[in-house]
Amino acid sequence: FHATGHRLLRRFGPSAGIPADFTIMDQGDAEDLMQLSRASLGLGDKKKRFPKKTTLHYIYSRHINTEIAVDDILRDEYPPFVDYREDIGRIFADYTRRKGDRNLVDYDDLLLFWGAMLDSDPALADRITGLYSHILVDEYQDTNMLQARVLKAMCRAHRNITVVGDDAQSIYAFRGASFRNILDFPRDFPGTTIVTLEQNYRSTQPILDTTNTLIARAEERFTKNLWTRREGGERPWLVSVQDEGQQTRFVVERVLELHENGTPLREMAV
Repeated sequence: FHATGHRLLRRFGPSAGIPADFTIMDQGDAEDLMQLSRASLGLGDKKKRFPKKTTLHYIYSRHINTEIAVDDILRDEYPPFVDYREDIGRIFADYTRRKGDRNLVDYDDLLLFWGAMLDSDPALADRITGLYSHILVDEYQDTNMLQARVLKAMCRAHRNITVVGDDAQSIYAFRGASFRNILDFPRDFPGTTIVTLEQNYRSTQPILDTTNTLIARAEERFTKNLWTRREGGERPWLVSVQDEGQQTRFVVERVLELHENGTPLREMAV
């Protein structure tokens, strides 16, 4: 997504008021600039605890990618900082101004400005979307709300979009991914054909039986029943441990036990 957004911004950005010679900041650069805004507003030396640059950047990036209001992010994830909502908003505004003054974009801007080009000028949007007759997205369960919005705009003319993904493998909510994108895909793109891939080539049937049982408890999902031609293998273990250290000791001891009983190390994986 970011690579495509970068390429399109270099080519079409000037038509939307974005200089083509912009510089991209990595996460460290973005956090440093956020700290500069924090300090310039006199919010870096408060006696009370105030969010540091990494936290500020996380809140900002999460707001951009998930389209969740800053107030809601603070309430749900950082309740001690709710009273600083106004100050945090001032920092974000100053951070945005500094980026513009210095012709800088961060990773989030690559998606945000891409979406803005598609939404702001119909003629420009037609030029951009006309470059693509078909769109394919892999790991669709890991996309966020901003990416889904960009995709809808990119496909409004031809609707030729294929996504590959698995709602049962959505594990990146902490990074802003929304499993709603894949669950709502048939609604967002009427006429969708769903092809269910149920044969598994990696695991043995006892593992698949366990996962099928677990995911069947999900309140909302695409129904599928994984199966394999691979036979054998014992049933999975459920091992309860007190902490990460105990977990590590269990894994190490189990590896040593298997090795001492004749299982080559090359046949083990952690």
